[in-house]
Amino acid sequence: MNPILREIPYQFETERLLIRGSLPGDGEVVRTAVIESQPELKPWMPWAVTVASAEEYEVRVREGQVKYLAREDFWLLLFLQGTDTLIGCSGLHNANWAVPSFEIGYWLHSRQTAQGYMTEAVLGICDFAFTHLSANRLFIRCDSENKRSAAVARRCGFTFEGTHRHDSRDHLTNELASTHYFSKLARFDGVGE
Repeated sequence: MNPILREIPYQFETERLLIRGSLPGDGEVVRTAVIESQPELKPWMPWAVTVASAEEYEVRVREGQVKYLAREDFWLLLFLQGTDTLIGCSGLHNANWAVPSFEIGYWLHSRQTAQGYMTEAVLGICDFAFTHLSANRLFIRCDSENKRSAAVARRCGFTFEGTHRHDSRDHLTNELASTHYFSKLARFDGVGE
């Protein structure tokens, strides 16, 4: 089936979160969260080293909406249910519809850490991907030094596949860096393993 023909919800809920695609007007709230969390994001996220302008963020959220509707990329914003409080972002990226396979990426606002929100979000996103995208494989990759990101993957039941040693350069130090890979596979009944 051509992915554009799939009926894919634009938002869904978990126990505490509303998870949805980006919308026009979201640029400022995303940019504000990045600015407020920049010290914690910079070591792991090259895009957080320099914060883009408000206009550039607005362009990004609008492009995110277009890509979601085109079934090319699923950028997801994480809000506390019943509020307009953005606590982070996630998404299903690097879509390979032939499998189907998707990469889950994520970051959390610094004030929202250590409350289980990202684990809850990733579990909800896994269910969304297996149910609505017919995903057969989901994967998470993170810098081998990013212990918190790896812990989320493990808590969510992802299998550690291995480490690509010295496969990149650290965006701050230019030192060689390594990447951990984790995956989660669907069962034939559509439920993640």
